[in-house]
Amino acid sequence: MAAAEGLRVRDVTVRFGPLTAVDGAGLTAPPGTVTGLVGPSGAGKTTLCDVITGLRRPAAGAVLLDDADLTRSAARERARRGIARTFQRAGATGSATVREAVQAAAARHAMTREQPGRTARDRWRRRFEARRDAGAVADALLARVGIQDHADRTARDAPPGVAGLTDLARALATDPAVLVLDEPWTGLPERHARALEVLLRDLAGDGLAVLVVEDEIEPVLGVCDVLHVLDDGRVIAAGPPAEVRADPRVRDAYRDAHRAGPPVTTCRSTGGDGRRRAGRRPARR
Repeated sequence: MAAAEGLRVRDVTVRFGPLTAVDGAGLTAPPGTVTGLVGPSGAGKTTLCDVITGLRRPAAGAVLLDDADLTRSAARERARRGIARTFQRAGATGSATVREAVQAAAARHAMTREQPGRTARDRWRRRFEARRDAGAVADALLARVGIQDHADRTARDAPPGVAGLTDLARALATDPAVLVLDEPWTGLPERHARALEVLLRDLAGDGLAVLVVEDEIEPVLGVCDVLHVLDDGRVIAAGPPAEVRADPRVRDAYRDAHRAGPPVTTCRSTGGDGRRRAGRRPARR
């Protein structure tokens, strides 16, 4: 699946009561590129991801995929249209093995995706054939993300980082056009972290629009084609990574965040982002 124009987020605003967590933020994630969304902890990154994937309705703004306006679409409809996401904390798979979890995602996608065919019977036949092949799809994806050796273990019993890579394989099982990765390097050993960098570039080479969300700039410098920096809910810089890194506004944002220390309050955003420090600095003009 490929989107001609990719993901476009326009002027999104999210409020929690009197608090504005995201303030007119926008970004683009074109097909065939790795786009970064970075910013200090509490900047509103995960809240913006919630809007992109349909888990939160914005007060204003729009989310578009190719020529479709998905702003009012439910999360399930966005997933069907090709937006997939991983989370900071990978979802539990219970007693299922890593392979079973990915196979289930592939089977579910096989039964819900649109299939070609002249008649309803022909389309159903294709769906069941695709579901029958879900095991092979799972094996191929586990090999691609580098965790095939853990296929028969539950994610909670596997080494650090396997749960997150299982989540990534499940997302890829939906054959997405846009892949949103929320802090994908969390908990990964060095070997897997380097392999993930290569994989993200390969996925972009396959035509996916990859959006990577991280707190710090350094981990994504060598991976992303374009960076967007979010600070206090606003995009303060966007462009080539080296230029963004050198932007004085970006340096100021991280300097202020490090001086303020860890966040002490928490917004009600799915996934736990949107945290705010006590004594926020004045909004940027």
